[in-house]
Amino acid sequence: MGKTYARMDGRLRAFIEEQRIFFTATAPLDGEGTVNLSPKGVSGSFTVLDEQRVAYLDFAGSNAETVAHLRENGRITLMWCAFQGPPNIVRVHGRGEPVFRDDPRFPELLGRFEGVDPSSHGLRAIIVVTADLIRDTCGYGVPFMSYDEDRTLHAQRFAREDDASLSAYFAKKEYIASSIDGLPGLPLPLPAMPPSP
Repeated sequence: MGKTYARMDGRLRAFIEEQRIFFTATAPLDGEGTVNLSPKGVSGSFTVLDEQRVAYLDFAGSNAETVAHLRENGRITLMWCAFQGPPNIVRVHGRGEPVFRDDPRFPELLGRFEGVDPSSHGLRAIIVVTADLIRDTCGYGVPFMSYDEDRTLHAQRFAREDDASLSAYFAKKEYIASSIDGLPGLPLPLPAMPPSP
């Protein structure tokens, strides 16, 4: 039932861009390490860069497992499910890289996102994923669910932080500078947000 694609374009790209939520999965190289699976769904925080690359904004949270795993080995899978319309699941297996605030590429990448104020969510990095394998499957077992609206709690919590207080917040969290398994996570102190391009 599954089909493999050479690129993200046409119907496949439209499907990915229409979904309100996607999931990321990463793991350390150590077979005993902790596998991480995260939902992502802030409107405007995902973009298709080209036929092989996508990117999403990595916002403040209580851990940095994805960043740590990508810094160690780069492996990542992204998954979208159709909760409305025809059943479909799309997975992009690839190589991910966290682009941090002090990276020269950061301002240009940030300019690719529309409709979200990154400062209100405590933006830490931009995750860029280059596809190695793109596949879809039927999704017959995925239920119908409807989207109501984005939750406002995350933006309300982090909009009151500036660069210094956000960096202090991260420094107090156990699994930000290093992962659950002790891998290097988010580099601290957090660099200042660069000016808009």
